[in-house]
Amino acid sequence: MNCPHTAAAPAGRGAGTVVIDPMVQDLDGETARLRDAGVLARIDLLGVPAWTVTRHAEARRLLLDARLVKDIDAWDLWRSGAVTHAWPLIGMIDAGRSMFTVDGAEHRRLRTKTSQALTPRRLEAIRPEIEKFTQELLDALDAAQGDDGVVDLKAVFAQPLPMRVVGMLMGVDESRHAMLTRQYKAFFSMLTPQDERLALLAELDVFYTDLVREKTARPTDDLTSALILAEEGGEPLTEEEVVGNLKAMVAAGHETTIGLVLNAVRALLAHPDQLRKVLAGEVGWDAVIEETLRWDTPTTHLLMRFATEDITVGDEVIRKGEGLVVSYRAIGRDIEQHGADADAFDITRPTRNRHMTFGHGPHICPGAALSRVEAGIALPALFTRFPGLCLAVPDEEITRLPVMTQNDMTAFPVLLG
Repeated sequence: MNCPHTAAAPAGRGAGTVVIDPMVQDLDGETARLRDAGVLARIDLLGVPAWTVTRHAEARRLLLDARLVKDIDAWDLWRSGAVTHAWPLIGMIDAGRSMFTVDGAEHRRLRTKTSQALTPRRLEAIRPEIEKFTQELLDALDAAQGDDGVVDLKAVFAQPLPMRVVGMLMGVDESRHAMLTRQYKAFFSMLTPQDERLALLAELDVFYTDLVREKTARPTDDLTSALILAEEGGEPLTEEEVVGNLKAMVAAGHETTIGLVLNAVRALLAHPDQLRKVLAGEVGWDAVIEETLRWDTPTTHLLMRFATEDITVGDEVIRKGEGLVVSYRAIGRDIEQHGADADAFDITRPTRNRHMTFGHGPHICPGAALSRVEAGIALPALFTRFPGLCLAVPDEEITRLPVMTQNDMTAFPVLLG
């Protein structure tokens, strides 16, 4: 894949560099190569060099290290002009001012109101709505079967559910959900030309700016209005900050849950003995969710943090101005954390809850609990309604979307049984 994106060629690829495949043709193999490359591995992201951390303990330490920041201006390749807006992944790093792109006190200010809107009490209050959405989509799943009985579980169920939930939370009208789904799909896809990606980012800015201005004039009981009215520390959020938070929250809030639900279903169908234990009540659905999060993480590589001074990790050094990616899938398969059988899916694994798939430290995902609640409702409801659910094609024919950061499937054809 030829992706011209640099004003000047970055530093050359080292002999031990792992090239991250934009087409995601062999995710298991890539995960193994990253782990084999060491605790801290050199990677190539569409021609741009970076480091990634592949072990649980070291990642935990680095995610707490104040010398690693989200500010893109700390990145040598950006400051020098070696990386520009022509790089296809730039939108995941230079995404405007939000809680995802700042650190310290500013991060706390931008994050507080979002976190308050997703408290356990608030999540319990919206549980009936999530259950209602789930049942409506199960009805749609039943009705969508083709003459051959095949239906795409992703398109009809796993994808619209989290978009409905996050749309409800943000106060986004349901008539706009399909548009947002298309826009984010195109944004993440490596098949989207960069000029089109930049154009759709501009369109999303217009959409969210209009939403914020509408809620400013007529606030309602939703997260968008709460962010607008927030006066944390005596200083309300700016329009840019509210827009930035919304863009990132909708992206993270639905993409993660799509992957979690589909990966859990796929793992259970591939391990019928474990599915039987869950359906018999011998193991809880929470165990399925946590083992799926560990074993087949919804996020593969999280971009990016930048070193403000040299940081030593084992025998390697992240130099000041270099970028660090967190490879959550490799971390989830860390044998030092999860044992010699870390590559196996096992819902009875004693360490299944000891993963960092939603991050760690100040930037831990604020929507983690929401994603767990959605999956905890969707999965048992799906298998209760369709206990004979099975894949409509061999598992090896399931393909992944060409997305370098999210673990997502092109489609998930099933027979409902």
